[in-house]
Amino acid sequence: MIDIKLIRENPEMVKENMRKKFQDHKQALVDEVLDLDVKNRQAKLNGDNLRAEKKKLSEQVGTLIRAGKKDEADKVKEEVQKINDALLENEELEKKYSDEIRERMMKIPNIIDSSVPIGKDDSENVEVQRLGDPIAPNYEIPHHADIIAKFNGLDKESAGRTSGEGFYYLVGDVARLHEAMLAYARDFMINNGFTYCIPPFMIRSNVVNGVMSFDEMEAMMYKIEGEDLYLIGTSEHSMIGKFQGQIVDEAQLPISLTSYSPCFRKEIGSHGLEERGLYRVHQFEKQEMIVLCKPEDSMDWYNKMWKLSVELFRSLNIPVRQLDCCSGDMADLKVKSCDIEAWSPRQQKYFEVCSCSTLGDAQARRLGIRYKSKDGNKFVHTLNNTVLATPRALIALLECNYNEDGSVNIPIVLRHYMGGKEKLIPVK
Repeated sequence: MIDIKLIRENPEMVKENMRKKFQDHKQALVDEVLDLDVKNRQAKLNGDNLRAEKKKLSEQVGTLIRAGKKDEADKVKEEVQKINDALLENEELEKKYSDEIRERMMKIPNIIDSSVPIGKDDSENVEVQRLGDPIAPNYEIPHHADIIAKFNGLDKESAGRTSGEGFYYLVGDVARLHEAMLAYARDFMINNGFTYCIPPFMIRSNVVNGVMSFDEMEAMMYKIEGEDLYLIGTSEHSMIGKFQGQIVDEAQLPISLTSYSPCFRKEIGSHGLEERGLYRVHQFEKQEMIVLCKPEDSMDWYNKMWKLSVELFRSLNIPVRQLDCCSGDMADLKVKSCDIEAWSPRQQKYFEVCSCSTLGDAQARRLGIRYKSKDGNKFVHTLNNTVLATPRALIALLECNYNEDGSVNIPIVLRHYMGGKEKLIPVK
């Protein structure tokens, strides 16, 4: 959510930002906010005037009573009561205008950074760089479901009976490798100075509304029936919500956290579920990184965070590339975003494994997260990035470390977590 001062002072810039995000249909919101803001400020002024008049008359009542002029005091009391009634009516009007302004402000997209490429959707994202050679071996790389089948490592049929489409059982060495990757990602982030957290896996609606847009919520979140609780789609949601309504001391910033959680997503939309494999599913596990910092430090943290993801994936022998997300591919709260994509030697193309974003003070405004400085209380900036999400990262590892004989090399950094194993050997 942007500062309403920006709409008051430069409404055309806000509308131009909407055009860059191909959201022309939202431009009327700016004019509506301006109109409601005028009415709201007038209502607040009326309220202030009424309170001042009430105070003045109340003092008169005291003076008259002390002077023994009870009849005159009663008449003034009647005027005070009329003012009280007018105040109640005015306060309802103030709340009505404030609620209507907030409702519209929540739909207005954040101002994107000037470096964001302009484009309608992810097909217009811009490749920035490649890290590691995207090589396809001279032997066939099977579909990841077939690779896992060689180790008796996947059971989607049983998961279909217990839970339905989009769920899975991982078994044996494949399940162990899955957890080894997450444990390594955890320790990698701790060794880079981040504090490890395990957050709640369910959050209330006020936190959901604070961290994401309405469209995202509807497409992603599972609601717990009969309760004000949602299953998290990423631990970023509960981690940012941790600071709701808080004033952080400036000396505490930056706050750099890394969190583990399962993630639950509806996967509604054009992408759909992958029927055969594990690329797009309802449930997965993820290590996340989250930073709260001062505004002047947010872009430095943004660059540091995506580079950490690159370093981690390269240590797993996975070539990657960095893409700058275009304006139309960014959620409304984001200022700037990039994807890290892993190389698939089977498909000979890249696929998304990480997404890094700076959201400016949008989440902090919605949730009331400030820091105390010598110049007063200011909103923090929030950033998030995927450290490692699996099974998607598992797919990349299996393909990039697959051998012609059907075995899979275990990257050196994971062997400690795999009991010293150097390879997965097929049982089929």
